[in-house]
Amino acid sequence: MTPKPIENFLILTTIFVSSITFFTTPFEGYFHYLIFLLFFPFFIFRYGFPKPPVQLLLLPLLIGVFHVFTGEDSVELFLKIFIGLLLSTTFYFYVFEYYEMNVEELFRLYIRGCVLVCWIGLIQLISYKVGFRLGYDYGWLFNKWAVIESAGRNIRLNSIFAEPVQLAVVIIPTVFVAFNSLFTKSDKYLSRLESVLIIVILLLTKSSTGYIGIFVICLLFIVNYGHIVNLLIGAGALTVIFSTIYFYVPEFHERVESSIGLWVNEDLSVKNVNSSSFVLYNNFHIAFESFKNNPLGGGGLGSHKVAFEKYSLTKNFGVLNFAFNKSDANSLFLRLMSETGIIGMGFVLLLIFKCYVRRKPGEEFSYYWIISNSLLVMIILCLLRQGNYFLNGLPFFFWMYYYNFNLYQEKNKKESSIVPAIEAKV
Repeated sequence: MTPKPIENFLILTTIFVSSITFFTTPFEGYFHYLIFLLFFPFFIFRYGFPKPPVQLLLLPLLIGVFHVFTGEDSVELFLKIFIGLLLSTTFYFYVFEYYEMNVEELFRLYIRGCVLVCWIGLIQLISYKVGFRLGYDYGWLFNKWAVIESAGRNIRLNSIFAEPVQLAVVIIPTVFVAFNSLFTKSDKYLSRLESVLIIVILLLTKSSTGYIGIFVICLLFIVNYGHIVNLLIGAGALTVIFSTIYFYVPEFHERVESSIGLWVNEDLSVKNVNSSSFVLYNNFHIAFESFKNNPLGGGGLGSHKVAFEKYSLTKNFGVLNFAFNKSDANSLFLRLMSETGIIGMGFVLLLIFKCYVRRKPGEEFSYYWIISNSLLVMIILCLLRQGNYFLNGLPFFFWMYYYNFNLYQEKNKKESSIVPAIEAKV
């Protein structure tokens, strides 16, 4: 069965529309839950019981229940995260079943979605410059959304996302594709105009996380085109990019300075404590303390909020008007450390390394390595600076990373079996 355009659209909204919530207690009722409810009856009737997602989450379920009984986690926090993760993981598992494991087609649809939100970002920028408020302030449509202004009365682009960093993380795989398209002069996924548009929009988010993504992209290109000349060019490009952003983007400069102050100099002065860099620093301290208590399986899903109340450094400082990511640790890696311990961290790292597809000579236009590397950039950014397990369809990208590797393995097996057959005939 070929999915209809309206089905493509609705499934894509679960990734790109995260700025609408219908309620906030006892959990945040995001728009994508409506799409889940719409599709689930059909998916369950057609494909039956979702065995792989349940098997995947069985151990976190048992660990979480144990910690609820010991009082280290609460029933409310555990169920909120476990049910949300189960629904999201199961939904996207069904999506790949529905699309008959056509990873490249789903990747193309995702790229089209990125192009659309980037055009909206461009409209947002132009509208801000000319003073057309309805064109840049989308608070009339999204209730979990705000205009984010920066130094010099400029705007940080966030398109239809709640924050610029969310826009940066969601489009970063397409940024990888854009760079590759420009370097190889290929329009397989993006035209040159679209490639330039996506790169420019990422830069205009003024997100430090997005800029880190550019560095990761450069490193992955060095890995995949690993000649000494490319290594030198890549090192030079990284130096130029970092220097330019550091000296000309105040937000990035401030983030680097406060990070050095905290992580290198251990300077807990007000200027550093009242910065977003302190959020990560504080959550690292919390996650590490929680990890020391439960190194193997962590404190259970949802328990980071409990650990925050126990170990947060904010108890010792007068911190002004700052959100400290009590629930999600501001980093997927730190949250895994805190809530799932060695088992959770090990599982994700094993998935990353085992399912990675590197480009082979002559495979410049093969989609396997492009999809694998582009998704890896997103996964790395989430591990560094985004701790929500299922925001913007994160399980969708993990499933795609995994299935892309499986398809690549199947292709290699078929090719290796064809060669001996041909030689035998000869």
